[in-house]
Amino acid sequence: MRSFQKFSSCALLALSLLAPAVATASPQQAKALADIEAKGLRSVGSERLESMIASNNASEVEFTRAWLAEQPKASGGEQWRCLAEALYFEARGETVKGQFAVAEVIMNRVKSAQFPGSLCSVINQGTGRKYQCQFTYTCDGNAEVIAEPRAYAQVGKVARAVLDGKAPSLTGGATYYHTTAVSPRWSRVFTRTTKIGVHMFYRDGVQTASN
Repeated sequence: MRSFQKFSSCALLALSLLAPAVATASPQQAKALADIEAKGLRSVGSERLESMIASNNASEVEFTRAWLAEQPKASGGEQWRCLAEALYFEARGETVKGQFAVAEVIMNRVKSAQFPGSLCSVINQGTGRKYQCQFTYTCDGNAEVIAEPRAYAQVGKVARAVLDGKAPSLTGGATYYHTTAVSPRWSRVFTRTTKIGVHMFYRDGVQTASN
């Protein structure tokens, strides 16, 4: 049922693109256009349609504070709150693009079979033993106090845009990152994909001379 609902929403959006032509067509022409579009939708498939829609949404994002300031106040459920909190503690001092990149890594982990399947579970993975976690702020022994509401409002908008599929890919599939101030041992094992702001990004795979 869930996949059918996804397909239906994608189909409705795609069909809406034909609205201007259908509005001026005769009944016979309108039916022919609808038949053509339906065949096209079936051949593309729901996953591809969702990818196309996400790519279209991604073009809306500008990596500037001015663009974020124009966005409505962000809100959401538990998963949004977990992502916004992680961005606040992990990347609030980053550039806007850097904040989107960190959010992308967290989302990539959710999609990977190597990590838990939800944002909150990914972010809190390993929490319980001091410094034995994936995101240090969750297990460093310090209280997680949001003392900069403006910064939190900004990263909340970043989290909302990422969850809504509006952000383009930035990190080349990275599932790890670290700041340029450190050089962890694991960084010599994984493949570096890019550097954005003060963060280096990596994906699984052995580093090669060309990386």
